[in-house]
Amino acid sequence: MAGRENKIRWPVFLLCMLLLLLPLTACGDEESGTKVIFTTGIGKDEVFRIGASVCTAPEMMVYLTNTQNQYESVYGPEVWNVSRDGITLEENVKETVLAKIAQIKTMYLLAQDRGVSLDESDNKKVERAAEEYFDSLTEQEKELMGVRASTIEQLYREYAMADKVYRYIIQDVNPEISDDEARTITIQHILIRSGTTDDGGNRVPYSDELKQEAYGKALEIRRMAAEDGEDFLDLASRYSEDSVITYSFGKGEMEAAFEEAAFSLETEEVSEVIETEAGYHIIKCISTFDREQTDLNKLTIVEERRREVFGQEYDAFVETLARQLNEELWNSMKLLHDEAVTTTGFFDTYAKYFPD
Repeated sequence: MAGRENKIRWPVFLLCMLLLLLPLTACGDEESGTKVIFTTGIGKDEVFRIGASVCTAPEMMVYLTNTQNQYESVYGPEVWNVSRDGITLEENVKETVLAKIAQIKTMYLLAQDRGVSLDESDNKKVERAAEEYFDSLTEQEKELMGVRASTIEQLYREYAMADKVYRYIIQDVNPEISDDEARTITIQHILIRSGTTDDGGNRVPYSDELKQEAYGKALEIRRMAAEDGEDFLDLASRYSEDSVITYSFGKGEMEAAFEEAAFSLETEEVSEVIETEAGYHIIKCISTFDREQTDLNKLTIVEERRREVFGQEYDAFVETLARQLNEELWNSMKLLHDEAVTTTGFFDTYAKYFPD
């Protein structure tokens, strides 16, 4: 079962979209249809260009600094000492922020292309949000990030346009989702493994002889549960080689053989021995239907379908755009490790004026 990560907060519409990473490069494949230009003629204060849209160093610093301080507010300043596979967290955060702001600026262009614009009410909210956030900055923060009030207003305007074009494109995507498609079930299971893992975390299958022993053990446990009527939870506690006994899941979340067997069971019914990559399972159905969770799953499935529709339009639009990255400037940009720079309110201020 995948764990839930404690994530830094971004406006919800971004979390609802596909991670549509936009490559910024100085060379490319002519056959792809993507317009590609070299990084010549780009302004010294411009981090990148996408089509007619430009990201300046102060704009990038707003994103980087707020993201940095949100990380530090959760994990502390020592978080920047973390690295993985030779990549520091700072480098990882920089690339993530670059992708997100490139995405927003591309969506801003897409909105203009689709004739989507902000109305008078939207523009007033942009102005008020920009004024509130800019006024929250200290003079030192303004100086170190290099921002003006107009910088913040432009960023919020692009944010609002990106949000609006996403909603515009997916507004008619309302598929009917059946209860069965969205159904969540709850099961208990007993696992007898058919392999082990080496020091590198790679699976090492048992020999044929050991696999046969494991299968025989699973058959015996299944007999005790289904025929002798022994308590399933007690058997799981005694014999299962999985640390988790009870799972709740919907379709498409488990390995196919396991899922097919689980969804075919009635409440309190015990399955035959099911083989998966992990080993041999005996499954008992605890609940075949959860109304509340099924309704939540329907919303999730609808959002997935909407993201697919938006992603198709977004990807096609990206292919029409020239893009370029000022690699020298980008590589020189660093997080502001300064105790006087504590701003974290850029995203929350936007959400205050543009709630979901």
